[in-house]
Amino acid sequence: MAVYSMTGYATVQSSAVQSAPESEPVRDASSRLGVEIRSVNSRFLDLAFRLPDELRQAEPALRELLTGKLKRGKVEMRVSLESASASGLRAPSPATLQRLGSLEDSVKSWLPQAAPLSVADVLRIATNEDKKPHDHSEELLKLAKMALKELMSAREREGARLAEMLLDRTAQLRALAALAAPMVPRLVEQQKHRFLERWKEALALGSGNVLPEIAHDRALTEATAFAIRIDVAEELTRLSSHLDEIDRLIAGGGELGKRLDFLIQELHREANTLGSKSASLELTRVSVDMKVLIEQIREQVQNIE
Repeated sequence: MAVYSMTGYATVQSSAVQSAPESEPVRDASSRLGVEIRSVNSRFLDLAFRLPDELRQAEPALRELLTGKLKRGKVEMRVSLESASASGLRAPSPATLQRLGSLEDSVKSWLPQAAPLSVADVLRIATNEDKKPHDHSEELLKLAKMALKELMSAREREGARLAEMLLDRTAQLRALAALAAPMVPRLVEQQKHRFLERWKEALALGSGNVLPEIAHDRALTEATAFAIRIDVAEELTRLSSHLDEIDRLIAGGGELGKRLDFLIQELHREANTLGSKSASLELTRVSVDMKVLIEQIREQVQNIE
């Protein structure tokens, strides 16, 4: 399965239907439908619809369509309905004109001060009178499916880019872990030599009552305690295990954003422990570099479904 981002955009428009012949009444079928879908990251699936009043009844079907494909993200669907009849005005029929004239005379008989009908008034009334309602539900659902398909493609392309970036960061983290692993034994060896030197200095300044063998054993004991304090082998092992799991999830694809969130928290914990146990500037730098990479991963994981 692919890795999907929660960020995407798609827009689809229907082509205007040819208007009816002069002898037939005007229909809304000459309108142009447009569907636009935007999505950004969110912890859950949050749907919002912006529909014209005449298409409100289609919202349940559109909601079912989106929930069937999308799992997370803040998604907004906008539907536009533009009439194309204004570009093809028809002359009102004689019957319509006669009826409007009769109605105007009736109104003037009761309201002599009423303004006469303008040409624009006549055209608007005649157009609305001849217009028959058209059910756009089927066409809207078809366009919504096309827009959703484009949105999924956009989210998949963005998801592939995010997956590539994440794999690059996990590889860098492994390289840093490989640098950190041999540092601890070297530090322990250096510290053991320091302890021995200090004991030798202490023996030279003292009365010489302490045997060299005892001093050597004490130095080894101190070095062992130091090694236990700075040992990060367990942290590096867990970090490697978390990185393997991240790579496995990315390779499997699907809905993995929440699981990656948990693993990022675990990576942060291991990097922090590594820094707290650091006994050298080099190991501290490795810990800081790890935290920078983990933060980069965390920011990008927020966009994965």
